[in-house]
Amino acid sequence: MKRDPVILLIGTVDTKSDEVGFLRDCINRLGGRALVMDVGVLGRGAVVPDVSNAEVAAAAGTTLEDIIAGGDENSSMTAMAKGASLLAARLHAEGRIDGMLALGGTMGTDLALDVANALPLGVPKVVLSTIAYSHLVPPERIPPDLIMRLWAGGLYGLNRLCRSALAQAAGAAVGACLGIDERHDQRQDARPVIGMTSLGSGALTYMKALKGPLEARGYELAVFHTTGMGGRAFEDLAARGFFAAVMDFSLQELVNHLNGSCVTSGPDRLRGAGRAGTPQIVAPGATDMVDYPTWGTPPARYAGRAVHAHNRLIASSCIDPPMRREVAHAIGARLAEARGPTVLLLPRRGIEGWDREGQPLHDPEGLAALVDELPRSLAPSTRLVALDAHINDAAFAEAALAVLDDWVRRGLVPAGAKEAS
Repeated sequence: MKRDPVILLIGTVDTKSDEVGFLRDCINRLGGRALVMDVGVLGRGAVVPDVSNAEVAAAAGTTLEDIIAGGDENSSMTAMAKGASLLAARLHAEGRIDGMLALGGTMGTDLALDVANALPLGVPKVVLSTIAYSHLVPPERIPPDLIMRLWAGGLYGLNRLCRSALAQAAGAAVGACLGIDERHDQRQDARPVIGMTSLGSGALTYMKALKGPLEARGYELAVFHTTGMGGRAFEDLAARGFFAAVMDFSLQELVNHLNGSCVTSGPDRLRGAGRAGTPQIVAPGATDMVDYPTWGTPPARYAGRAVHAHNRLIASSCIDPPMRREVAHAIGARLAEARGPTVLLLPRRGIEGWDREGQPLHDPEGLAALVDELPRSLAPSTRLVALDAHINDAAFAEAALAVLDDWVRRGLVPAGAKEAS
């Protein structure tokens, strides 16, 4: 970057002045500039903030006095989280900050997650937390690009462990900002971006056939791994209108959500592009299985059904035919909400590599249930293209390109552009 990165440093100055002051000095020493935001409500601390707690409260449409008078710490921090999020988004939009660093226990982390989600994907976000990666933090609240560090031994006062954690968090925030390639940050690449989802590159392989043709057409392809956080990132960008079009071909995160799996991208999967009015080509890829930790227990509903252990972290259990029909209804309902052009490609010979004959998740009865139910679950606004092919066949990729080319001819999707030099 051509200037020292400005880090929005968020903390409760009333209770953590020593820690906030130490972080501020670390950021400045490492080549950044700290802009301190006080989100405390108990009083003043030794550090003079750049953004006061009164300003944060005002941004939330209230006053610090009213927040304090409420007497409830949960509602108090919820109000401060609202104000901090609005101010952070405004500061970034005005070009006054380049990244954020927040610290806290459960209260500070709760607030920090709201602020981090208010900033666009790609803006460096670091949270130093006593509950980093804890099961207390629901997956849908974790920004997909969040950097989180455990604040061990730092709940009350500075010590060698605390100083080490604080210094590393400051380094992560400054380093993340300095590491941004200015050319990409300014988006000089004129190529429209196609957002695509896939389950790795083994079970689903269409991206290998599509990448070259899409780039030859002048598009940049971004493929998201649908193992929870990848779907979160995809939906975040889609909802912001970042993509020229999407090819959302891997939907097993939706199955995971319907079955209560921890491998989830939240309740809004398959909704972002539709809400933004972005043209979307969708397929039911990998909707024949529910994921769970390999080291855990598969869902009781599917006990005795086929299982594929992908590695020591993630395994998948084949869902039953009734759930296949439930998934079809969920897909249809979400696509019906879309405000933009929507096409569903239905590959009737299979929807991921492990469902082929001889593979561990081969289930003709389940596939037949999906193929039967999906067409009846679609609203008139969703165009169905049924294919006598497997999702990994060349015919599937060709059908997706045919839809995109038609949309370009009709002016629904911008034509591709040459790559920036």
